[in-house]
Amino acid sequence: MTETINTESAEGPSGAAGRAAAIDQEPRIDGPDMPTAPVTERPAHSLSGGLGLLLAALGPLAGIGLIIGGVVVGFDPGDQPAIGVTMIVLGALTILISLFAWNGVKMVAPGEARVIQLFGRYVGTLRTDGLRWVNPLTSSTKISTRVRNHETATLKVNDANGSPIEIAAVVVWQVEDTAQAVFAVDDYEEFVTTQTETALRHIATHYPYEADGDTLSLRDNAVSITDRLSAEVEARVAAAGVTVIESRFTHLAYAPEIASAMLQRQQAGAIIAARKLIVEGACGMVEEAVSRISEGDFVDLDEERKAAMVSNLLVVLCGDRAPHPVVNAGSIYQ
Repeated sequence: MTETINTESAEGPSGAAGRAAAIDQEPRIDGPDMPTAPVTERPAHSLSGGLGLLLAALGPLAGIGLIIGGVVVGFDPGDQPAIGVTMIVLGALTILISLFAWNGVKMVAPGEARVIQLFGRYVGTLRTDGLRWVNPLTSSTKISTRVRNHETATLKVNDANGSPIEIAAVVVWQVEDTAQAVFAVDDYEEFVTTQTETALRHIATHYPYEADGDTLSLRDNAVSITDRLSAEVEARVAAAGVTVIESRFTHLAYAPEIASAMLQRQQAGAIIAARKLIVEGACGMVEEAVSRISEGDFVDLDEERKAAMVSNLLVVLCGDRAPHPVVNAGSIYQ
């Protein structure tokens, strides 16, 4: 049987003190030494897309008009044919230039950006939504700047005590530098996926599933550990221009092969703690009963009868079943 753990447990003042005491035991934030990014994001020079759209729409009409006019002039005996040919050539050039200008019109939707390149060289990024007009010779790459979720698969790892556990997490991330996302790594989405799982494995192997005292554990200190997970993932994906907003465990449990044994151990610990509390309460009640009887002096109890009364009261108070009283009709010593 697999035990699924609630990772949203609150950490009170004692939990905060425990985290402060265990700070020296926390693993360092581990991230690869990435090379310097070849470029960083900068805004691209652009004009309002309405101008480019106007040229692209009116240019073909003007070109067609010139061509028609050239044909008319060329067939008119009173005019020179050279003028008609010139008008036809100008009309064709106008159409070609209009179609070429249309290539510079870029549509940017909210939550998206356009990375602009000129003959392979990065020239800037368009983030302003709407229609923009850039150099028609440039090419663009669309990239999403929306907030995204990545949920890892359920990973099977060994915790700090060597116990096999299953763990999964969800990471909320967003592209911050579009130039690095496009040019610094081959595929930034796959890069985020791989580095997130690597960081999750690293964090899981440095903390025990459950622990006593001030040691941080995955089950009892999920909030603190996921903060460290966010920091480590961000250190790993910073080279891709990605920022991590938050991370949370979505699954945390012992592996199936030891889940049953660990559940029995937890149940045994709970039973022992409950029994200890019952015995402490019973001893206090017996002590109070003996003291009140002795102070009231309405029954003379010698040591033997005190011992018998203490034994009977402890049996009644500590037993896990309802007692069955026996009435003694003879002497108390029989």
